[in-house]
Amino acid sequence: MSTDDGIDEGRRNAMKTLAIGATVGGLAATTGRPVAAQSTDLTDWFSNTSNADGVVDETGKSEVTVEVGVSGNNGAFAFGPAAVRVDPGTTVVWEWTGEGTPHNVVAEDGSYQSEMISEAGATFSHTFESAGVSKYACVPHKAMGMKGAVVVGDADVTVSTGSSTATASGGGGGNETASGSGGSGDFVEPDYEGWFDNVGNYDGTVDMTGQDEVTIEVGAEGNSGPFAFGPAAVRVDPGTTVVWEWTGKGGQHNVVGETHDFESPMQGSEGDTYAVELDGSGVVKYACAPHRMAGMKGAIVVGNPAAASGGSGGIDLFETSLWGLAGAIVAAPFVASQIVASRRSNDDEGRRPPHQPAD
Repeated sequence: MSTDDGIDEGRRNAMKTLAIGATVGGLAATTGRPVAAQSTDLTDWFSNTSNADGVVDETGKSEVTVEVGVSGNNGAFAFGPAAVRVDPGTTVVWEWTGEGTPHNVVAEDGSYQSEMISEAGATFSHTFESAGVSKYACVPHKAMGMKGAVVVGDADVTVSTGSSTATASGGGGGNETASGSGGSGDFVEPDYEGWFDNVGNYDGTVDMTGQDEVTIEVGAEGNSGPFAFGPAAVRVDPGTTVVWEWTGKGGQHNVVGETHDFESPMQGSEGDTYAVELDGSGVVKYACAPHRMAGMKGAIVVGNPAAASGGSGGIDLFETSLWGLAGAIVAAPFVASQIVASRRSNDDEGRRPPHQPAD
């Protein structure tokens, strides 16, 4: 399957509410070079992409291959290479390795999109006719950092390899030392005590430390359908806001705390969101109540509780629910220990300032 539409810089996907759109100019309509080249900064785009290590020059070729499902982002969740430069008129062929759960290739501007594919050797192609920069991602694993870019022509781009959430290729592996306040030496994978035994898309804990806000997809591909949280397990710094964003697939889903007391409304529209701010240290397990038995479960590791010599000190949660695309914020602070959760009672306790832990 292939498309030959070129790069449509005018189209934007409205549901990408957390993405920053960047419009890139075409070549100037003159016989000479433009007076000032327009630069595109891809630093934010690749901020959580572990294998983004500059732009690979593939110019001079009529066809260029990018692998789908190479090692990166704590699993087979990367495009290889992540960023390539090609000449106008070049056909880029994405070839699946067969590793990882099913992947797809979707342009941020909607100009091309593959099917969900998992078979090794399967391909998808697109011919880039116009100069510019095209960003794309694997939708189920975008939050994990499975993103790429095609630079067409001599467009000027910036790709930083020193972000706090990305590890350059050849780095020290998946378990990184946290730079935030939650770090306590090398990260120790917690014992989830069988929580992920029936979760098809669980592949270790994805390091998302160094970010103020982290997004988890609700209705990602997994468990024989769109019945997964993507990623299933993430690690964040204390004080991070975790935002669950609905894909609109798989019907109605919710997010219900298993070890802590929080619950989103039942939602099914694409772009619906729900958010919780997490402080302290510990492991927060949660599930989609209607699809829990199907394996739609997740976990958030706050800090590095398994490495703490004195054990974790519990977790403070501040529920800042964002229901629907309107994004209305409802603040309802509550506190839960790592074992027993209990919601604050407005009758028994006075109002506390945000981020002030319970006594």
